[in-house]
Amino acid sequence: MSEAAAYRLAQVNIARLKAPLDSPQLKDFVDNLDPVNADADSADGFVWRLEGESGDATDVAVFGDEWLIINMSVWRDTNALTAYMYQGRHREMLARRREFFERVQEAMVALWWVPADHRPTVAEAESRLLHLRTNGPTPYAFTLRTLFPAQGAEPAAALEIPDDLGCPA
Repeated sequence: MSEAAAYRLAQVNIARLKAPLDSPQLKDFVDNLDPVNADADSADGFVWRLEGESGDATDVAVFGDEWLIINMSVWRDTNALTAYMYQGRHREMLARRREFFERVQEAMVALWWVPADHRPTVAEAESRLLHLRTNGPTPYAFTLRTLFPAQGAEPAAALEIPDDLGCPA
C-alpha cells in the first residue's frame, strides 16, 4: 500500500437549522436524507459515514446545540468526495441549503486526513472545526479551497468549487 493510500479523507459539516426537523419548512430536506445518504453509501470512493439510531446523523449532538446537525464521513480522497458532492441529489439539496439552514460566518466544514482504518468521533470533528475557525486552514483541519496532502503525498492542488455551491473558505 502506498503511503497516500494509507490515509483517507475525513470530512465534517455542520449546519444550524432554520426550523425543527419535523416542521413543514424542513420536510423536503428530511424526505431527501435517506436517498442522499444512499447515494453516498454507493458512491465510488465512499468509506464510512456517521450514523445515529435513526440511520442518519440528525440525532447526534454536536457542540451541545440542539439546532446544529452534523454530517461526517470518510472518503478515499478529495476527488471521490467532490465527485459525490457536486452531482445528483446531493448537488440539488446543496443548492437549496439556504431554505433549510441559517447562514453563519464561522467555518462549518472541515477536512483532515485519517489513517485508512480510523473512524473519526464527534469530539474529533468538533476539535477540527474549532482549530480551523481559530487558525485557518492547516494540515490539521482544512477546506476544499485550501488542501493539504495526506502524509507522504505530493502537495495537493486546490479544486475548482462552483461559487454557487462551495463550502466556506
